[in-house]
Amino acid sequence: MPNGLEIVKAAIEDLKKIQDYMLVAKEEGASKTYEKLKKEYLSLKAILQVAGVNLTDIDEIKE
Repeated sequence: MPNGLEIVKAAIEDLKKIQDYMLVAKEEGASKTYEKLKKEYLSLKAILQVAGVNLTDIDEIKE
């Protein structure tokens, strides 16, 4: 079973991936894809905030 640090690390990695996909979707004008990714992004961001992670430097989307 993963410990708290492993869970936070995985969430940070997932947040980075989602942000990359969001930026591509936004550039391509894929608004439906962007909105779906945004839901996942907000969930991951909430988890990381509850875990006490400072998102200032890693949050590229800022939504």
